[in-house]
Order: sequence, then structure tokens, then C-alpha cells
Amino acid sequence: MNGPIFPYANIIIGVLIFLIGFVFHWAGQLFSILNWELAAKAGLQEKRLLPEYKVYEHAFATADSLIAWIYGIIAFGLIINAPWGYRLACFPGAIFIYHALCYWFWTGNQTKAGRPMQSRNMRIGWFAANSITGILAVLLAWNY
Repeated sequence: MNGPIFPYANIIIGVLIFLIGFVFHWAGQLFSILNWELAAKAGLQEKRLLPEYKVYEHAFATADSLIAWIYGIIAFGLIINAPWGYRLACFPGAIFIYHALCYWFWTGNQTKAGRPMQSRNMRIGWFAANSITGILAVLLAWNY
């Protein structure tokens, strides 16, 4: 163990993993699977999604729901300073970085194709939330 990357890093990163991963990725995507139209009205899914992309987005929501429940457990482990929480933090970290990059290029390509799906601020905010949380989680796991 090399020491914390900054004071209370385990708690701060645990809370970020809980919010970004468990609340948004797991609960949000599960809600989307259960009621896609209501999720779109709530802003969790794109309202102007082309029908041919809905199959892809639904599959992505299903994959998130199957994986992201574990983020709550990992977040809890970090918050209580359990060694296993640090060891497992690399998983959500890598997936958040992947999500950030996929989202950035997906929305960028849609905008270039003349079908903007998100506002510029939403695109930057969601990319930043996922990438910063992912990078911090990987650094925390790597530094343990």
C-alpha cells in the first residue's frame, strides 16, 4: 500500500462510484428497461432516438443493469476502507472510462450526422463525470 492519492480518497471515490455507477448506470438503466418511454421523458434516454438505434440502446441498458449492481458493493467497500474495495475499484474505473469514450464518440457522430441527441453541456458533463470517476477509481486501485 503506497498511501492515499489524496485525503479521504476512498470515501470520495466510493461516493462517486455509488452516484455515477450505482445510481445512474444501474438504477437509471434498470428504470429504462422497465419503462423506456417514461425514462425518455425523465431525460434518462434520448427522446429523439431513431428506431434503429433503440435496439442498441436497450441492449446497452441491459448490459449496464447486469453489471452495475456491483458498483454499490464496491462503493460500500471503499467507504468502509475495506481492502477488497480497493482491489475491486479498478473494474468500475475501467468501465467508466469506456463509457465516457463511447458516449463522447457516439454523441459526436450523431451530431455530425445531423441528429444531435444531447446538449453540448450534457455531453461534456456526462463525459467528465464518467472519465474523472473512472480515472480516480483506477488510480486508487492501482495505488493500493
